[in-house]
Amino acid sequence: MIRSSRTGRGHAHRGGRGAGAASAVAVLALVAVTAGCKAEPAGSASAAPSASSSPTDDAKPGTKAPESATPSASAKPSAPPKATPGSTPPSTPSADPQAEVLMASGAQSKQVRELQARLRQIGHFDRSPTGYYGSVTVAAVQSFQGKRGLSRTGKTDTLTWQKLLGMTHAPTAAELNPPTTRPVAKPDKRCMTGRVICISKNSRSLSWMIDGKVVSSMDVRFGSQYTPTREGTFSVYWKSRHHVSTIYHTAMPYAMFFSGGQAVHYSSDFAARGYNGASHGCVNVRDEGKIASLFDQVRNGDKVVVYK
Repeated sequence: MIRSSRTGRGHAHRGGRGAGAASAVAVLALVAVTAGCKAEPAGSASAAPSASSSPTDDAKPGTKAPESATPSASAKPSAPPKATPGSTPPSTPSADPQAEVLMASGAQSKQVRELQARLRQIGHFDRSPTGYYGSVTVAAVQSFQGKRGLSRTGKTDTLTWQKLLGMTHAPTAAELNPPTTRPVAKPDKRCMTGRVICISKNSRSLSWMIDGKVVSSMDVRFGSQYTPTREGTFSVYWKSRHHVSTIYHTAMPYAMFFSGGQAVHYSSDFAARGYNGASHGCVNVRDEGKIASLFDQVRNGDKVVVYK
């Protein structure tokens, strides 16, 4: 996380030395603003980007998924076994040509969320449904297909879907969208006047307050001990609806920057893994609907209070 002080914008100074200083400050401010954060595993000892700290899949497009190993260019494919006279050539499982693919990797929909919820009912999907069909969902579908004698394609075709429907019940609202509301902490006294994003580290909750009244609240996640979220009183100085971190190249939707490169923003990794991870200093929100509503209400200049 790059830490820098906020500077003013849009004012050029006359003279060579003044202009040069202003340019240097502007560059530093731009770097700090666009730095952003990235999710990392809980207990990570380094804030530097690494393969192990990449958000896991089934988050959403825009986040990095772990890269799978690819065969070496020098490796030669093994020759298939030769059939001997009178013997039956070995067969390999293949997809049923009559099965129509309904969902596959890269899909994003309510039906994908239902698929994940149903797979979770019978132990094939071990996280909250996200609605995005990534590598974790592919693996879950392959696991289900393998145990039911279906071709392990990882794609949800009509045969796989019908088999799954017959073994599960229609997901409830709580199964589709597990509750994500933690008990709200007693607001800090600094949150009792004006328009404030009030963030408690102890309760891991965020409250959007206006004149001392809680308008909405949501769960939040913070940086690790090596990349802590700063505490204190700040103000929102920049909002970026479709922000992408220039350091980690990961999506930070609904970003509201309040201290250098630290921002309140939606985290698909938090939505998928819960508290089994941490940010690089940002305040992560896992309820996309709530953070989208908050983003629409918050204005530049609104106060942000982060406290224990």
